[in-house]
Amino acid sequence: MIYQNDLILRAARGERTERTPVWMMRQAGRILKEYREVRAQAGSFKNLVENPALAAEVTIQPVDLLGVDAAIIFSDILVVPDAMGCRYEMEEARGPVFPQTIRNTADLRLLHVADPSELQYVTDAISLTVKQLDGRVPVIGFAGAPFTIFAYMTEGKGSKTFSIAKKLLYTDPAFSHRLLDLITESTIAYLKAQIAAGAAMLQLFDSWAGILSPDQYGEFSGRYIHRICEAITEVPVTVFAKGAWFAIEDFAKYPCRTIGLDWNTDPRWARQVVGPNKTLQGNLDPCQLYATPEQVAEATRSMLQAFAGGPHIANLGHGVYPDTPVESVKAFINTVKQA
Repeated sequence: MIYQNDLILRAARGERTERTPVWMMRQAGRILKEYREVRAQAGSFKNLVENPALAAEVTIQPVDLLGVDAAIIFSDILVVPDAMGCRYEMEEARGPVFPQTIRNTADLRLLHVADPSELQYVTDAISLTVKQLDGRVPVIGFAGAPFTIFAYMTEGKGSKTFSIAKKLLYTDPAFSHRLLDLITESTIAYLKAQIAAGAAMLQLFDSWAGILSPDQYGEFSGRYIHRICEAITEVPVTVFAKGAWFAIEDFAKYPCRTIGLDWNTDPRWARQVVGPNKTLQGNLDPCQLYATPEQVAEATRSMLQAFAGGPHIANLGHGVYPDTPVESVKAFINTVKQA
């Protein structure tokens, strides 16, 4: 496809760009009243995720209303375990909850490698989004990294420590690897289906990477991310592992194009570790956006300077928070575009 704005694709490939492209994790969400209106129409978060027309509508909203350089499909990382047979529910006050957890070899009988047809509502949403955008900007697809999905499936809910998940890595590594393998195979098939539907880039979210030690990360997360990156050759892939600064040197050797940085990682240090060829993404602290638009603009210019010297995609160091002032979000985006 020929895009009117292909800045993010060129940046991901390491090519020269007229300016730094910008988008935000969770840009399609509660910061926009237009999103909240569609969410109310859907009736629940899961209904919105599973309705291709509504998911496409909220995916495109940030392109129209904020002027970002890419649309990321509105979905959830937990659709993969749901399709594998480990169903989740989204409770307003608690977040995701799994009524049936997977904690031993016997539980694996409940699961299967997810077929992309079981996630057609996501690929249909991507196809609709691509059609409606009509080449204005690319669409980013995504999935959760296998360890993060493993953490939810074994713990059954969010956690500060994920001690149940981590305990399994120590006490039953054979089971852990079997479950991670099933998740990885499901994720590869799912991401390839997203590409077939029109996703021009992909991102892997390892949201709970930071709870692991470097050795554990290499064995129970990094090796599976590497396998996914090896399998996906059609479009650029971004790896974003929150809290896993120690893995950045390894990511530099992976067949991914972009490495996402959280706000705790010094971009200058990361560039030295990664070298000149990989693209870096990030990494303004999402809480910076609670400041005034003028303060946000100043912080954004400082961030851009820290990333100078190599290909860069501007983003936050994690997802934008729901109560963030829209004017400060616009100040971040517009400052990047005007730099």
